[in-house]
Amino acid sequence: MSAVENLSEKQCWELLRSAEVGRLAVIVGDHPEIFPVNYAVDQGTVLFRSAAGTKVTSALSDAPVAFEADGYDAETGLVWSVVVKGQATTFRAIEEAVNSLKVEVRPWQEGKKERFIRIRSHEVTGRRFPKTSQGA
Repeated sequence: MSAVENLSEKQCWELLRSAEVGRLAVIVGDHPEIFPVNYAVDQGTVLFRSAAGTKVTSALSDAPVAFEADGYDAETGLVWSVVVKGQATTFRAIEEAVNSLKVEVRPWQEGKKERFIRIRSHEVTGRRFPKTSQGA
């Protein structure tokens, strides 16, 4: 197989569940910034925890966000990439907070990460393709 395979939304969510780290793209001032985050898929959304700061403030602004994760399957030799575009929100209802506390999304970096941020998707796209055997 040498062609790029466009993935269904269901396939995209399955692949997102298989990874632990992705990149959050936000607008900071007048330019884009990208932050690595460990995450979980929860209730058809991407969920991560963070401390207050630039990442959280920018994610929760009115501007849309993008989230990307990718991976490589050594058995099949296929690379995949999934992009989620949407709006970031924080919890409003206590039930939502309690339910998401049960989700395994533990920060890798030291420090208090008391903010739960959820990305509700407007668009989910992905692709899969064979890794080249050639060097760079």
